[in-house]
Amino acid sequence: MANRVYLSLGSNMGDREKNLRIAVKLISRIDRTYLCYVSGIYETEPVGYREQGYFLNMAVSLDTDLSPQTFLKELQHIESILKRERKIHWGPRTIDIDILLYGGLEINSPELVIPHPRMFERAFVLVPLKEVLKGEPVCDRDIDELIRVCSDREGVRLYKDNTGFIESCNRVEE
Repeated sequence: MANRVYLSLGSNMGDREKNLRIAVKLISRIDRTYLCYVSGIYETEPVGYREQGYFLNMAVSLDTDLSPQTFLKELQHIESILKRERKIHWGPRTIDIDILLYGGLEINSPELVIPHPRMFERAFVLVPLKEVLKGEPVCDRDIDELIRVCSDREGVRLYKDNTGFIESCNRVEE
């Protein structure tokens, strides 16, 4: 049985938009996975380590029947393809892919925590997530209320509407 999964993606190194597009393309090619919705792209200031460029952020929803651990390994492989390096905590990166929600599962292991532990604190996650939720609540909470109480919501600016983004992923050269 497939689980509805929600991901947050971010990039602030190199061609940020292309990094996101390639990541979505590669995610859509994961075995037993079907890409459902892609949010617009939002530009945001960095959080934590501030001495770095602005991020482009987006969210996607998909259905998969892979286990959360197997799916995480697939996402980490995509990060490695896009040359993700973990040098500075919350530092610059070509791509960052986080699993926000995985069906109704709750997981708390050293490798994976679902729901994502900081998603409710970050408007750069919640604003794009709202687009792919399609009116569904998040953890039985209203997404508009979560965004309203988020302190950094004013720093999230629409960078690009992604109408047709899923189709354009099929045209990106690797």
